[in-house]
Amino acid sequence: MAAGGYSDLREKLKSMTPHRDDYKNKYVDGTNNGGGKGRKRKYRESDDDEYEHSDDSAELREQEARRVRSSILQKNIFSPEECALIEEKIDEVVAKGEAGLYREHTVDRAPLRNKYFFGEGYTYGAQLEKRGPGQERLYRKGEVDEIPSWVHELVIERLVSNGVIPEGFVNSAVINDYQPGGCIVSHVDPLHIFARPIVSVSFFSDSALCFGCRFQFKPIRVSEPVFVLPVRRGSVTVLSGYAADDITHCIRPQDIKERRAVIILRKTRPDAPRLDSDSPLSASSAERPAPLKAKRSHRKADPDAAHRPRVLEMDKEENRHPSLSRHRRHSIRSENYWRRGQDYDKHRETSGRKVKMRRH
Repeated sequence: MAAGGYSDLREKLKSMTPHRDDYKNKYVDGTNNGGGKGRKRKYRESDDDEYEHSDDSAELREQEARRVRSSILQKNIFSPEECALIEEKIDEVVAKGEAGLYREHTVDRAPLRNKYFFGEGYTYGAQLEKRGPGQERLYRKGEVDEIPSWVHELVIERLVSNGVIPEGFVNSAVINDYQPGGCIVSHVDPLHIFARPIVSVSFFSDSALCFGCRFQFKPIRVSEPVFVLPVRRGSVTVLSGYAADDITHCIRPQDIKERRAVIILRKTRPDAPRLDSDSPLSASSAERPAPLKAKRSHRKADPDAAHRPRVLEMDKEENRHPSLSRHRRHSIRSENYWRRGQDYDKHRETSGRKVKMRRH
């Protein structure tokens, strides 16, 4: 049982999220010195962010939703029988990870979600020497396991034969295994690491992919998304253009009602930066064994372990912020992702919203 008596993050969210009317009490009317633009309102979204909402925000959100929708492709390719076969293979990956049979950087454990990197892996979140978008780095070659043959045979080849991706496109496959109530916070797949499109295939259960959400912590809350995309078991989702580059996407805790897994297929850019030999995260093959020793875990080494409730830490997101005083946190305004990534100014487009980047 998690702290505070909650075993499922969705229950905690429900108990902590105030009624919509409570938000109205947080509005502070402001006077707009400009002419004819209408009154603007401000409210605090979190300790370190402020967001401005104007009276025409609903129209802006609808415009943004249309742009997101137009840059997404979805196909139902895998039958229930094919899904069941692939899900057995995913269970085998989970069991091997629990047994410590993968290399050090292949498995990344987080509360209510485990990631398995194949082909290529990269640093993000608390692993970064310098925090923020654009700081992600690929691991050195050989520091994660190769893409399993069954991923090529059962998944990638089917996508190639259906015209979703060209042959030879994929060199990075990630399996995200979610427990009920798990999530991934709002992010954009690093442009300097991955080419477009971003392809994902869903298994075990239905879920949803949300765009334009903002995560809050202490207490944990998720803002209303700009666009919600239903994601069915066996469906393929392809993100490109605006949906991939200019708005964050996430998976909310309330959208993972049962165990769910997704296989993300991507191609790394040829000029993507890698960790060098001096990085503290990188070690020579002589200094570390290829297989990873079994990690201490209360979970049994079986596929059903993914259903077990775990401590709710939301990936320890609040611990990833630089240490700031409360006074300083209240003075910092959120910045647009592209404003902090100067190398990608060509992708900037005015959307009327500000996006706070989080861990991937």
